[in-house]
Amino acid sequence: MVAFVAIACSKSESGTTTPAPGTGGTTLNCTTIDSRFTAVVFPIIQNSCGAVGCHNTGSVNGPGALTNYDQVKAAAAQIKSSVEAGTMPKNASLTTAQKNAISCWVSSGALNN
Repeated sequence: MVAFVAIACSKSESGTTTPAPGTGGTTLNCTTIDSRFTAVVFPIIQNSCGAVGCHNTGSVNGPGALTNYDQVKAAAAQIKSSVEAGTMPKNASLTTAQKNAISCWVSSGALNN
């Protein structure tokens, strides 16, 4: 007997789901989480990553500067991984809501919205 088990994080007709950061696999319903880039995600990045001098203009830390959409989008997977692992930001911690917004933004395609 052969059994196949498939577990995935994918976008479906009902919306996007993604594992919640730090929950051991609990799934977030990203359709209920505000993860718009301009209104939610970018202010988190600016205040938690750029404002502390780690990823501001001219930075060579990690993915470099995170001062505009193109830079943040290029580093989206790395940002999500670091935020979910709790390794970033180094000098501050994000709230669960902030972590969820970043995770959902990346899982939803890292749109410039």
